Amino acid sequence: LGERPELRYDIAADWLRNNGYDSTVHYLHDMAKLVLDETGLLPHANAGALYKDELAMLRRVSPSQGMMIETLRDDLECHRGAPDKVPQRRLDTLEFAGELRIPFTTGILVGIGESREDRIAALEAIAASHERHGHVQEVIVQNFLPKPRTGMQHDPACDGDEYLWSIAVARKILPPEIHLQAPPNLSDDFGVLLTAGIDDWGGVSPITADHVNPERPWPDLDKLRAVTEQAGRALAPRLTIYPEFIADVGLSDSPRWIDSDLRFRVLDRSDAEGLGRDDPGAVWPEKVTAADVVHDGAEVVLVGHRSTQWYSGANNAPPHLVGDTRPDGEGRVTRSIIERSRKLHGPVGEVLRGIELGDELGETEIVTLFGARGPEMVAVARAADDLRRATVGDDVTWVHNRNINYTNVCTFKCKFCGFSKGPLSLNLRGTPYLLTLDDIAQRAREAWQLGATEVTLQGGIHPDFDGDYYIDVTRAVKQAVPDMHVHGFTALEVTEGARRLDEPLTSYLSRLKDAGLSSLPGTAAEILDDDVRAVLCSDKVNTDEWLEAHRAAHRVGLRSNVTMMFGSIESPKAWAKHLVRTRALQHETGGFTEFVGLPFVHMASPIYLQRKSRRGPTFRETLLVHAVARLAYRGAIDNIQVSWVKIGVDGTRQLLQAGCNDVGGTLMNENISRAAGASHGQGMTPESFAAMVEPLGRPLRQRTTLYATR
Repeated sequence: LGERPELRYDIAADWLRNNGYDSTVHYLHDMAKLVLDETGLLPHANAGALYKDELAMLRRVSPSQGMMIETLRDDLECHRGAPDKVPQRRLDTLEFAGELRIPFTTGILVGIGESREDRIAALEAIAASHERHGHVQEVIVQNFLPKPRTGMQHDPACDGDEYLWSIAVARKILPPEIHLQAPPNLSDDFGVLLTAGIDDWGGVSPITADHVNPERPWPDLDKLRAVTEQAGRALAPRLTIYPEFIADVGLSDSPRWIDSDLRFRVLDRSDAEGLGRDDPGAVWPEKVTAADVVHDGAEVVLVGHRSTQWYSGANNAPPHLVGDTRPDGEGRVTRSIIERSRKLHGPVGEVLRGIELGDELGETEIVTLFGARGPEMVAVARAADDLRRATVGDDVTWVHNRNINYTNVCTFKCKFCGFSKGPLSLNLRGTPYLLTLDDIAQRAREAWQLGATEVTLQGGIHPDFDGDYYIDVTRAVKQAVPDMHVHGFTALEVTEGARRLDEPLTSYLSRLKDAGLSSLPGTAAEILDDDVRAVLCSDKVNTDEWLEAHRAAHRVGLRSNVTMMFGSIESPKAWAKHLVRTRALQHETGGFTEFVGLPFVHMASPIYLQRKSRRGPTFRETLLVHAVARLAYRGAIDNIQVSWVKIGVDGTRQLLQAGCNDVGGTLMNENISRAAGASHGQGMTPESFAAMVEPLGRPLRQRTTLYATR
């Protein structure tokens, strides 16, 4: 539209007036809101030199805004007749944006008649404004190309060497946290721009033209990726707003850099690093209505447009990220970690080489691996699978089990849980229930008759329970089926049981063991980072209490596993803390049998329905959590399990080629994931497991809870 066309063209002023708009900026505000509401796409307002009240208005509907400084020269022919191109006017806009805490994109033009000194002056002015406010997210260094039918159509194009010099100088002048962009469609050999210091290609659309430079089409995304990877870099989609400016959106209702009403809009489109979700497919705003029949499934159902991206628990197929990594015909792995990592020149390759040399991964190295993309991600997955093969061989294991969720009534208020009911839970519908001891015993007998060797006992924290209830449940199962392995009661349940009896935890766990309990599930861990737990489950056991419950369990001879729910509000730093803290306890006690990654199922989760979380992890993140867990737990925890009920058959096959060796249980009556919206079913038969694993050419073995094969 240009800047304020209503001031120059009567037709523009008449149209705005006839349609109820005071100005183009008011029109832009309403169109941005419409885009947000109908598509979920994030607007980036780039309306030129604006006044403070106009910027504030647009801040409510656009996570970021922008305006090119272009140059601080006020005597250039190209700006004659353009009153809003007056340098001070544009500097004022940049300053207003900082005062309003608006993540801002700006930049300079190269080759419009300015000198090197002019470019340096403009870059220094941008840097100075950023130093005052911290708001400049990106600077564009754009080369001038003459366009037909314009006043400068006969002017020479920007010199290539001068352009590269300007990019390099910008990188030197600007603070390192400011990203540097150069448009790839305005350079024939755009790969060379990476060597000059850029880290961003800007907006590249496969469906719309560059309307400012329509004669210069965007490069094909596959070509852009190939050029980027040839330079040793990874291509990643980002949002209009950069990750540094949304680091607090998961944990704060009042984020610093965006309007509170945009918080969920940004969360809904972002991955755990604050970049764009990289799974292929359509993404629509999710709309739900109450389910007509609930039973053991979700209380809401999706209506309207359906997204086609992969999500945890959904039926959409995941992208194909890793292929077959079986040994060759002589039983040797195709390539070692060191051979793969030699081709990687960045931090990921350095971490993989350290693993080959025997280094134990720290939090920083783990976070580095979680950021792997493209060839780096494939290298991490293959390194994990090499380690899996060396540690536990090629067997894929499973356990025949049944879930017994004895009650869905809970006094705790976990914001992610779509399963619990009751006066303090966050769900308003559904029927609360409490199984009798006879019901539980009968379900255990049915499971045994169907071949199960394990029952998993979990449920809500019922207000009427005393600690002896869990002991009574355990006895009921063992009396009904003496040889059944009882895997039950989370750290929250045993801690709460001991508290209600005013009994030392170790004593209480010993009594549970005497009653027949053999192992504890690692659930209730969620994420072992108390900043995250303060949002997800503020009244639950904290990190130290969860660790102490498992330490005490191991001390009395009970085994347990590590679980990690990921993909709701937390960052990869929280994942790394979780792995390191549980690994430290394993080095101390040796009591953990396995790690189980639990990707967050968002569809009917209260925190998502309240518009306060992401849509779960991306598939790349899901794969990396399992692969990195294999590498981080080397020498500590040998078994890495896939949750097929959350990830699905196709995804499970890929994770079995990225470090995993176990597919968990048959899970008769699994309804916690279904209550959150998962649609992968409630049970897997041995035949289904065989069909899942057969294409991989690996043996399938039934195991016990403690990993003895049968």
